[in-house]
Amino acid sequence: MSDIFYGSSLMTYIILVLPAVLLSLWASANVNSTFKKYSKIRSASGYTGYDSARRILDANGLTDVKIEHISGELTDHYDPKAKVIRLSDAVYANDSAAAIGVAAHEAGHAVQHATGYFPLQIRNAIIPICNIGSNLAMPLIILGLILDVLGLCYIGIAAFGLSALFQLITLPVEFNASSRALVALRESGRFSDEDLSNAKKTLSAAALTYVAALAVALANLLRLILMVSGGRRRR
Repeated sequence: MSDIFYGSSLMTYIILVLPAVLLSLWASANVNSTFKKYSKIRSASGYTGYDSARRILDANGLTDVKIEHISGELTDHYDPKAKVIRLSDAVYANDSAAAIGVAAHEAGHAVQHATGYFPLQIRNAIIPICNIGSNLAMPLIILGLILDVLGLCYIGIAAFGLSALFQLITLPVEFNASSRALVALRESGRFSDEDLSNAKKTLSAAALTYVAALAVALANLLRLILMVSGGRRRR
């Protein structure tokens, strides 16, 4: 059994998963450095992150959506249950291009929620199942290999596959929120071309983190499939 998990499994991890993990680490470092870079460039409009998000919300009739300040760095998010956009220290009262882009992105999520954007509805619906699946995946696979019950292994792989599905659905949700944000900022007529360009660069860097997360999930899914098939051949 140790050969199954520590022999070929280690090799498949190095070949499949490690490159995806390195991509994820690079994407995370890149979004942080990009955000810091454009956080130092003030918007010509003088709008803060709060102002930008509020303007987009009001333009879409979402006057009931509140905006709150939250501590931390890049902890910005939209809470659909509470109908609240929470903006971090570097975004809420900051008038940088990066702050405007991030705040507008979260406002984009609020608009998605209000208009019933289908991929967002799917993502929200599968969150509980994905959480259960990610917790049960490895125990089921290990138990299946120990008991030599292939069905358990397949159920475990399918459970883990839900994580990859979640990351896949997250891509259009995040890309669409950024697209909505940039369109709203442009249509407001309050932001210069430079402001829009800098905001887009910030959001593009953030988008890469979701691509990397999907790559990691798919690489791990393939590793588990190969691990199970390899374990069966060794018996």
